Amino acid sequence: MNKVIIFGASGHAKVVIDIIEKQNQYEIFGLVDSFKPKKTLLFEYAILGSEDDLPALVKEHNIYGIIVAIGDNCTRNIIVHKVQEICPTLQFINAIHPNAVLGKNVALGNGIVVMPGAIINSDAAIGDSCIVNTNASVGHEAILKDFSSISPGVKIGGNFNLGFCSAISIGATIIENITIGDNTIIGAGAVVTRDFPNGVVAYGSPAKIIRHRAKNDEYLFSSKERSKNRGIL
Repeated sequence: MNKVIIFGASGHAKVVIDIIEKQNQYEIFGLVDSFKPKKTLLFEYAILGSEDDLPALVKEHNIYGIIVAIGDNCTRNIIVHKVQEICPTLQFINAIHPNAVLGKNVALGNGIVVMPGAIINSDAAIGDSCIVNTNASVGHEAILKDFSSISPGVKIGGNFNLGFCSAISIGATIIENITIGDNTIIGAGAVVTRDFPNGVVAYGSPAKIIRHRAKNDEYLFSSKERSKNRGIL
């Protein structure tokens, strides 16, 4: 089997490891991580270094592919583009759990993670480096643009359009024919009955805009708001 490297060594990476093992299509050679010490183990897999070590690892060990196992959309976007720049020959593989259900004519990009119990219905299109999390349901003809993510337990109706680097948080429900703009966050448990534009945070039942956000804000809250708003979403 072709050797692959996982970028990231967090809890999300643990899930990605489990999926790749169950796919039985690739050999996990090891991990790279920007912050954790070299030779640290995640399960039985060693951290081989940081992104600075990646070109040498690819050359010396004939590495075929990589997947960026980072949950935060904006960070994943940055890392994917950095890997493309320093290792242009690496393939971005998909991690699709065997218990996920993909309908007829589903189109998949590269570097995607689809977790156990997820359902992606017919004619949906999932962009590069997207995440469809555990037990999420994506309706027919839905479009998830690059670097977007769907959290566990989300339910989405048909003809949905999710913008670049946007996220739908845990347990949200979205009716059919909804468009969510780029760099927008829909909060946990929200009920979405209308479209939302670029660069906002929205939640509630029905969901409404709570604030605007920059594309590089932390997930859900900017750093200044995180301490005072901890636990709201």
